[in-house]
Amino acid sequence: MSMFDIAGKNAVIVGGAGGIGQAIVQGLMEEGVNVLISSRKVESLERAAAELKEATGKDAKYFAADASKEEDMQALLAEGIKELGKVDILVCALGLNKKFPTEEFPMDIFRAIYEANVFGVMNACKVFGPHMKENGYGKIVILSSVRDCVATKTAGNAGYASSKGAVKMLIKQVASEYGQYGITVNGIAPTVTETPMMKNIIEQRGGDAYRESLAKDLPMRHMATPHDSVGAAVYLCTPASDFVTGNVIYCDGGLTATR
Repeated sequence: MSMFDIAGKNAVIVGGAGGIGQAIVQGLMEEGVNVLISSRKVESLERAAAELKEATGKDAKYFAADASKEEDMQALLAEGIKELGKVDILVCALGLNKKFPTEEFPMDIFRAIYEANVFGVMNACKVFGPHMKENGYGKIVILSSVRDCVATKTAGNAGYASSKGAVKMLIKQVASEYGQYGITVNGIAPTVTETPMMKNIIEQRGGDAYRESLAKDLPMRHMATPHDSVGAAVYLCTPASDFVTGNVIYCDGGLTATR
Protein backbone atom coordinates (compact mmCIF):
# COMPACT_ATOMS: atom_id res chain seq x y z
CA MET A 1 0.00 0.00 0.00
CA SER A 2 1.24 3.47 -0.85
CA MET A 3 2.26 5.60 2.11
CA PHE A 4 -0.01 8.30 0.68
CA ASP A 5 -3.07 6.04 0.31
CA ILE A 6 -5.98 7.08 2.57
CA ALA A 7 -8.87 5.75 0.47
CA GLY A 8 -11.57 4.35 2.75
CA LYS A 9 -10.50 6.33 5.82
CA ASN A 10 -13.18 8.27 7.70
CA ALA A 11 -12.86 11.97 8.51
CA VAL A 12 -14.83 14.52 10.50
CA ILE A 13 -14.10 18.12 9.50
CA VAL A 14 -15.14 20.81 11.97
CA GLY A 15 -15.49 24.05 10.05
CA GLY A 16 -15.79 22.24 6.73
CA ALA A 17 -18.50 24.41 5.18
CA GLY A 18 -16.44 27.09 3.48
CA GLY A 19 -13.02 28.56 2.78
CA ILE A 20 -9.93 26.54 3.58
CA GLY A 21 -11.92 23.95 5.51
CA GLN A 22 -14.13 23.12 2.54
CA ALA A 23 -11.10 22.99 0.24
CA ILE A 24 -9.53 20.42 2.58
CA VAL A 25 -12.76 18.42 2.58
CA GLN A 26 -12.71 18.34 -1.21
CA GLY A 27 -9.07 17.27 -1.20
CA LEU A 28 -9.84 14.40 1.17
CA MET A 29 -12.86 13.32 -0.85
CA GLU A 30 -10.77 13.26 -4.00
CA GLU A 31 -8.41 10.87 -2.19
CA GLY A 32 -11.30 8.52 -1.41
CA VAL A 33 -11.92 9.55 2.19
CA ASN A 34 -15.45 9.31 3.61
CA VAL A 35 -16.36 12.64 5.20
CA LEU A 36 -18.73 14.19 7.69
CA ILE A 37 -18.59 17.97 7.70
CA SER A 38 -19.73 20.17 10.53
CA SER A 39 -20.50 23.84 11.05
CA ARG A 40 -22.91 25.83 13.17
CA LYS A 41 -25.38 26.66 10.37
CA VAL A 42 -27.38 24.03 8.50
CA GLU A 43 -27.77 26.29 5.47
CA SER A 44 -23.98 26.61 5.16
CA LEU A 45 -23.64 22.83 5.36
CA GLU A 46 -26.29 22.29 2.71
CA ARG A 47 -24.56 24.72 0.37
CA ALA A 48 -21.15 23.15 0.98
CA ALA A 49 -22.50 19.62 0.44
CA ALA A 50 -24.03 20.67 -2.88
CA GLU A 51 -20.77 22.31 -4.01
CA LEU A 52 -18.74 19.28 -2.97
CA LYS A 53 -21.12 16.98 -4.83
CA GLU A 54 -20.71 19.08 -7.97
CA ALA A 55 -16.92 19.16 -7.61
CA THR A 56 -16.32 15.49 -6.76
CA GLY A 57 -19.45 13.60 -7.73
CA LYS A 58 -19.57 12.24 -4.19
CA ASP A 59 -21.84 12.88 -1.22
CA ALA A 60 -20.61 14.62 1.92
CA LYS A 61 -22.56 13.86 5.06
CA TYR A 62 -23.09 16.82 7.39
CA PHE A 63 -24.13 17.64 10.93
CA ALA A 64 -24.69 21.04 12.55
CA ALA A 65 -22.73 21.64 15.76
CA ASP A 66 -21.09 24.48 17.68
CA ALA A 67 -17.49 23.51 18.46
CA SER A 68 -17.34 25.91 21.41
CA LYS A 69 -19.84 23.63 23.21
CA GLU A 70 -18.49 20.33 24.48
CA GLU A 71 -21.92 18.69 24.30
CA ASP A 72 -22.13 19.57 20.60
CA MET A 73 -18.79 17.87 19.98
CA GLN A 74 -20.05 14.79 21.84
CA ALA A 75 -23.08 14.77 19.55
CA LEU A 76 -20.82 15.19 16.51
CA LEU A 77 -18.67 12.24 17.56
CA ALA A 78 -21.79 10.11 18.02
CA GLU A 79 -22.96 11.13 14.55
CA GLY A 80 -19.53 10.34 13.11
CA ILE A 81 -19.60 6.84 14.61
CA LYS A 82 -23.18 6.33 13.42
CA GLU A 83 -22.53 7.47 9.85
CA LEU A 84 -18.93 6.37 9.33
CA GLY A 85 -18.41 3.51 11.78
CA LYS A 86 -15.31 5.09 13.31
CA VAL A 87 -13.36 8.32 12.93
CA ASP A 88 -9.77 8.04 11.71
CA ILE A 89 -9.18 11.72 10.91
CA LEU A 90 -10.27 14.90 12.67
CA VAL A 91 -9.73 18.25 10.96
CA CYS A 92 -10.36 21.42 12.97
CA ALA A 93 -10.71 24.23 10.44
CA LEU A 94 -12.92 26.57 12.41
CA GLY A 95 -11.99 30.16 13.06
CA LEU A 96 -13.16 33.66 13.90
CA ASN A 97 -11.35 36.93 13.23
CA LYS A 98 -12.58 40.37 14.21
CA LYS A 99 -10.22 43.34 14.07
CA PHE A 100 -9.95 46.26 16.49
CA PRO A 101 -6.99 48.25 17.79
CA THR A 102 -5.86 46.88 21.14
CA GLU A 103 -7.07 49.91 23.11
CA GLU A 104 -10.52 49.67 21.49
CA PHE A 105 -10.96 45.88 21.47
CA PRO A 106 -14.41 44.90 22.86
CA MET A 107 -13.74 42.17 25.38
CA ASP A 108 -16.89 40.25 24.50
CA ILE A 109 -15.59 39.90 20.95
CA PHE A 110 -12.12 39.01 22.26
CA ARG A 111 -13.71 36.20 24.29
CA ALA A 112 -15.76 35.08 21.28
CA ILE A 113 -12.56 34.75 19.23
CA TYR A 114 -11.07 32.51 21.92
CA GLU A 115 -14.30 30.52 22.20
CA ALA A 116 -14.13 29.70 18.48
CA ASN A 117 -10.40 29.46 17.85
CA VAL A 118 -9.16 27.89 21.07
CA PHE A 119 -12.10 26.41 23.00
CA GLY A 120 -13.50 24.90 19.79
CA VAL A 121 -10.24 23.13 19.00
CA MET A 122 -9.81 22.00 22.60
CA ASN A 123 -13.35 20.60 22.75
CA ALA A 124 -12.85 18.66 19.53
CA CYS A 125 -9.52 17.20 20.65
CA LYS A 126 -10.88 16.38 24.12
CA VAL A 127 -13.95 14.58 22.74
CA PHE A 128 -12.47 12.77 19.73
CA GLY A 129 -9.21 11.82 21.45
CA PRO A 130 -10.64 8.96 23.57
CA HIS A 131 -12.33 7.46 20.50
CA MET A 132 -9.03 7.50 18.62
CA LYS A 133 -7.23 6.05 21.64
CA GLU A 134 -9.63 3.10 21.60
CA ASN A 135 -8.83 2.54 17.93
CA GLY A 136 -5.07 2.91 18.50
CA TYR A 137 -4.87 5.33 15.59
CA GLY A 138 -5.80 8.87 14.65
CA LYS A 139 -4.83 11.91 12.63
CA ILE A 140 -5.72 15.34 13.99
CA VAL A 141 -5.05 18.35 11.75
CA ILE A 142 -5.68 21.85 13.11
CA LEU A 143 -5.88 25.08 11.15
CA SER A 144 -3.57 27.68 12.64
CA SER A 145 -2.16 30.78 10.92
CA VAL A 146 1.09 32.60 10.26
CA ARG A 147 -0.23 34.86 13.03
CA ASP A 148 0.68 32.15 15.53
CA CYS A 149 4.29 33.38 15.25
CA VAL A 150 4.31 36.63 13.22
CA ALA A 151 2.45 39.80 14.22
CA THR A 152 1.06 42.39 11.83
CA LYS A 153 2.57 45.85 11.51
CA THR A 154 -0.91 47.38 11.60
CA ALA A 155 -3.35 47.29 14.50
CA GLY A 156 -6.28 44.91 14.79
CA ASN A 157 -5.01 41.38 15.39
CA ALA A 158 -4.60 41.18 19.17
CA GLY A 159 -7.48 38.70 19.41
CA TYR A 160 -6.75 36.57 16.36
CA ALA A 161 -2.96 36.43 16.67
CA SER A 162 -2.95 35.64 20.37
CA SER A 163 -5.60 32.95 19.89
CA LYS A 164 -3.57 31.31 17.13
CA GLY A 165 -0.49 31.45 19.36
CA ALA A 166 -2.52 29.49 21.89
CA VAL A 167 -3.56 27.04 19.16
CA LYS A 168 0.08 26.42 18.24
CA MET A 169 0.95 25.43 21.81
CA LEU A 170 -2.26 23.40 22.09
CA ILE A 171 -1.13 21.40 19.04
CA LYS A 172 2.21 20.68 20.72
CA GLN A 173 0.72 19.73 24.08
CA VAL A 174 -2.03 17.49 22.71
CA ALA A 175 0.52 15.83 20.40
CA SER A 176 2.72 15.13 23.42
CA GLU A 177 -0.15 13.50 25.29
CA TYR A 178 -1.68 11.53 22.40
CA GLY A 179 1.46 10.30 20.64
CA GLN A 180 1.75 7.11 22.68
CA TYR A 181 -1.67 6.04 21.42
CA GLY A 182 -0.79 6.19 17.72
CA ILE A 183 -2.39 9.60 17.26
CA THR A 184 -0.59 12.42 15.46
CA VAL A 185 -1.55 16.06 16.02
CA ASN A 186 -0.30 18.72 13.63
CA GLY A 187 -1.25 22.10 12.24
CA ILE A 188 -1.24 23.95 8.98
CA ALA A 189 -0.73 27.71 9.01
CA PRO A 190 -1.76 29.71 5.94
CA THR A 191 -1.05 33.34 5.26
CA VAL A 192 -3.83 35.74 4.17
CA THR A 193 -5.96 33.62 1.84
CA GLU A 194 -8.64 34.64 -0.63
CA THR A 195 -11.57 32.77 0.83
CA PRO A 196 -15.21 33.76 0.25
CA MET A 197 -15.19 35.33 3.73
CA MET A 198 -12.18 37.48 2.78
CA LYS A 199 -13.43 38.75 -0.57
CA ASN A 200 -15.31 41.76 0.82
CA ILE A 201 -12.34 42.73 2.99
CA ILE A 202 -10.01 42.45 0.00
CA GLU A 203 -12.28 44.68 -2.09
CA GLN A 204 -12.54 47.21 0.74
CA ARG A 205 -8.74 47.37 0.89
CA GLY A 206 -8.28 48.03 -2.80
CA GLY A 207 -9.13 44.84 -4.67
CA ASP A 208 -6.45 43.89 -7.20
CA ALA A 209 -4.05 46.50 -5.87
CA TYR A 210 -4.30 44.90 -2.42
CA ARG A 211 -3.86 41.43 -3.90
CA GLU A 212 -0.73 42.61 -5.69
CA SER A 213 0.67 44.19 -2.52
CA LEU A 214 0.23 40.91 -0.65
CA ALA A 215 1.78 38.95 -3.50
CA LYS A 216 4.83 41.21 -3.65
CA ASP A 217 5.42 40.55 0.05
CA LEU A 218 5.75 36.79 -0.53
CA PRO A 219 8.70 34.97 -2.11
CA MET A 220 6.21 32.94 -4.19
CA ARG A 221 4.75 36.18 -5.57
CA HIS A 222 1.08 35.27 -5.55
CA MET A 223 -1.73 35.65 -3.06
CA ALA A 224 -2.81 32.43 -1.36
CA THR A 225 -5.94 30.54 -2.36
CA PRO A 226 -7.63 27.81 -0.29
CA HIS A 227 -6.11 25.18 -2.60
CA ASP A 228 -2.62 26.20 -1.44
CA SER A 229 -3.30 24.63 1.98
CA VAL A 230 -4.86 21.38 0.80
CA GLY A 231 -1.72 19.37 -0.02
CA ALA A 232 -0.15 19.88 3.39
CA ALA A 233 -3.41 19.01 5.16
CA VAL A 234 -3.90 15.83 3.15
CA TYR A 235 -0.26 14.80 3.73
CA LEU A 236 -0.80 15.10 7.49
CA CYS A 237 -3.72 12.67 7.15
CA THR A 238 -1.66 9.98 5.37
CA PRO A 239 0.65 7.22 6.65
CA ALA A 240 3.52 9.25 5.15
CA SER A 241 3.27 11.54 8.19
CA ASP A 242 3.02 8.80 10.84
CA PHE A 243 6.21 10.00 12.60
CA VAL A 244 5.34 13.70 12.29
CA THR A 245 3.55 15.16 15.29
CA GLY A 246 3.42 18.40 17.26
CA ASN A 247 4.40 20.42 14.19
CA VAL A 248 2.93 23.24 12.15
CA ILE A 249 3.42 23.44 8.37
CA TYR A 250 3.39 27.03 7.12
CA CYS A 251 1.48 27.19 3.82
CA ASP A 252 2.51 30.81 3.45
CA GLY A 253 4.38 31.29 0.18
CA GLY A 254 7.54 31.90 2.17
CA LEU A 255 6.23 34.67 4.44
CA THR A 256 7.65 33.26 7.68
CA ALA A 257 10.99 32.59 5.97
CA THR A 258 11.41 36.33 5.48
CA ARG A 259 10.25 37.54 8.89
